[in-house]
Amino acid sequence: MRFAIVGCGLIGQKRLRSLRADDQVVAVADPVEARARALAAQARDAVALTDWRQAIERPDVDAVFVSTSNDALAAVTLAAVEAGKHVLVEKPAARNPEELVPVIAAADQRGVCVQVGFNHRYHPAFQQARRLLESGTLGPLMFIRARYGHGGRPGYDKEWRANPEISGGGELLDQGVHLIDLSRWFLGDFTDVQGHVATFFWDMPAEDNGFLLLKTAAGQVAWLHATWTEWKNTFSFEVFGRDAKLAIDGLGGSYGVERLSYYKMKPAMGPPDTTIWEYPGEDNSWRLELEEFVQAIAAKRSPLCTLRDAHAALTVVHQVYAAARQGRKG
Repeated sequence: MRFAIVGCGLIGQKRLRSLRADDQVVAVADPVEARARALAAQARDAVALTDWRQAIERPDVDAVFVSTSNDALAAVTLAAVEAGKHVLVEKPAARNPEELVPVIAAADQRGVCVQVGFNHRYHPAFQQARRLLESGTLGPLMFIRARYGHGGRPGYDKEWRANPEISGGGELLDQGVHLIDLSRWFLGDFTDVQGHVATFFWDMPAEDNGFLLLKTAAGQVAWLHATWTEWKNTFSFEVFGRDAKLAIDGLGGSYGVERLSYYKMKPAMGPPDTTIWEYPGEDNSWRLELEEFVQAIAAKRSPLCTLRDAHAALTVVHQVYAAARQGRKG
């Protein structure tokens, strides 16, 4: 396939590295020309552009990676869809759910594939966890408990993620949408949303901590915490069934070795039978995500992570934001 990459920062570089041997990047675009040229130099015969519209309108582009800051995600995706291109757009896909409504309508009308970059679903621990879930060995699911966080870096409060006009929100929107998406993947849609956002440490108008208590129509619960004040980077995702528990810890790199622990209850209860899988080494989720995108295009089907998944996650986030604003007004 022939790709354009819009946004040549860290994520754009990861998208380039995820390509298969016979894929080609024909154009890259970034408002910072030096950044566009640097990424183009890593690709074969790619054109470096500062106007993203020129990239998505090229007739030799089949699909577009959209890896911009949040304020441009929906606009670039919409333009690419209207140009008839397939799109893999990074999470959260927009700053708010309203921005996604015309994108969803356009994608449905044009019949193109739009996948949202919820790459955590493709981590091997989560892939194995889904297989165990689908085998029925957990029994009926009861609740999820999860934490995700890092501590930022000097000057973090001056970066674009700290500016709600660009980002759409703080940590609840940043890492929190991954927790929401993964929880929906296991439990389904949430009908009751409660939460709290706060800025405890960083001097910025966006929250550095988000807390959620989500419930499904069946009464299952997701208890989630996303934080930018975690001085040791942390990822923990636990799924509790009536017959067994799954615990996913670490995502590789600074989050520690990715590990899935499976605790199977015995008939007499007491200490469970325990199986542990570890996944050291390179994060392969980006390549697996691309494979899913390409397969969905070839089969003319919806991808695993859709715009509607992003809309559902953003709706949860913005229900909490709306409640927080109402509370301040009161």
